[in-house]
Amino acid sequence: DVQLVESGGGSVQAGGSLTLSCEVSGYTDSTYCVGWFRQAPGAERERVAHIDGNGKTTYAEFVKGRFTISKDNAKNTLYLQMNSLNPEDTAMYFCAARWGIDCPPEKERYTYWAQGTQVTVS
Repeated sequence: DVQLVESGGGSVQAGGSLTLSCEVSGYTDSTYCVGWFRQAPGAERERVAHIDGNGKTTYAEFVKGRFTISKDNAKNTLYLQMNSLNPEDTAMYFCAARWGIDCPPEKERYTYWAQGTQVTVS
């Protein structure tokens, strides 16, 4: 079965940086989409960044130029490097994945989810 295990997160001052990691297991090939969502208190879960089955990356407008998503295929690990963090980035961050090459924006179309990790920017 597919499993996602997150690490990273924590508290940081505005302008600081954090890196999230997500170890992916159970996929037998590269034809899957994997990425990050986030959910702030009282808000909907929203897409942050994704890598599709062809390695193409997609970013939400509010993180472009600040966040970088990458994947180490040898380690089966996904990363989210977050720079220039601001208080609006405070949220629970979730790694998510789905079979198929494409990465739709709707959270309902993702099958596998990690447990979530809190990011707090003050």
